[in-house]
Amino acid sequence: MVKARLRFGADIFSQQANKYRDQRLALVTNEAATTIGGEPARQALLSAGFTIVRLFSPEHGLERRGEDGHEMPDGKDALTGLPVISLYGDKLGPDAADLADIDILLFDLPDIGCRFYTYLWTLSHVMEACERHRKPLLILDRPNPLSGNLDLAEGPMPDEERCASFLGRWSIPLRHSCTFGELARYWKAMRLPGLDLRVIGIQGWERNSFHRDWGIPFVPTSPAMTNGEAALLYPGLGLLEATNLSEGRGTDGPFRMAGAPWLDNVRISALFNDLRLTGVSTEPVGFIPASSKYRGEHCQGILFHVHDPAHFRSVHAAMLFIKLVKDHHPGTFAWSTYPTHVNPAGVRHLDLLLGIPTAETLFEQPWDDFERALPALLGCGDWKETMRSYMLY
Repeated sequence: MVKARLRFGADIFSQQANKYRDQRLALVTNEAATTIGGEPARQALLSAGFTIVRLFSPEHGLERRGEDGHEMPDGKDALTGLPVISLYGDKLGPDAADLADIDILLFDLPDIGCRFYTYLWTLSHVMEACERHRKPLLILDRPNPLSGNLDLAEGPMPDEERCASFLGRWSIPLRHSCTFGELARYWKAMRLPGLDLRVIGIQGWERNSFHRDWGIPFVPTSPAMTNGEAALLYPGLGLLEATNLSEGRGTDGPFRMAGAPWLDNVRISALFNDLRLTGVSTEPVGFIPASSKYRGEHCQGILFHVHDPAHFRSVHAAMLFIKLVKDHHPGTFAWSTYPTHVNPAGVRHLDLLLGIPTAETLFEQPWDDFERALPALLGCGDWKETMRSYMLY
């Protein structure tokens, strides 16, 4: 049952058509950006009377069907008939021609609260383009499905000089606990003072709530981000992209499962559960990926269950899990490249995900040293205090 008091920025903005009736708008969005009732936001805005002249889409495309890391072409929206310009193709942000005939650029994309989920960095390029070409940017804000509890933020804080990429251009925690509107306000203050930025905020969002508390279905934000539990686990299990472990792509449980044909899943599951980490447990399972790593092969897998999201720390849990697998499979575990449109060679993928150089060497430490080092490594410094001035909720 929908909680009537929760409203997204798109729901609120749709009632402001008269104020913007003479404005030509463009919209950065995808199919996952809906109203609280589930209608695609772009259709809702057109129905409300706004004049939208073009759409921009991030990685995975407007329809969210593009494979991870694959270049997306320009196109035409089957729903609205509007032209769609890809921001994960020849360019990562709008150019002068894209913005020349519009008055305001709207930005409405869902996030899952993780630094290496690339919609966040599409926002950064859009902000830079709007400042450069002197166009107002209006963000239709959405809640963070991992909650806005800044006490749950997890690092590492990235090394911008050596590890900046489309997985993390600027220094924020790996799990940031903010909304796009809040991060945009912070970046404007720190980096883009000339940007005309406006945020249409959320109504009725409790900052400590998770998606499961909102009372609405989870709309998949990309092909492998299919439910709220996957989003909870993703800041940690997304690190498996840099290994020869499957992260569950091509199954019905991406980012909820991990495995490989060679994994001793019964033993690893028992060892992980013996760590008694707060809010999570595992069980051994089997799966056969229909795509990605080990396509068509039977994998010995681990299924993760998040019992207490208010205390679960996904990055900490995944780092320990990877260390367990590495230590107990020294002859078969390996680090892997991960080619994408923005990193064609796929090199240094773990460095780019964690945001720190030579990250693989962390896992060479003895277990006790590794475990003791994690709290400092995953700390966020003064992030909570820094963001206090930019929080909207």
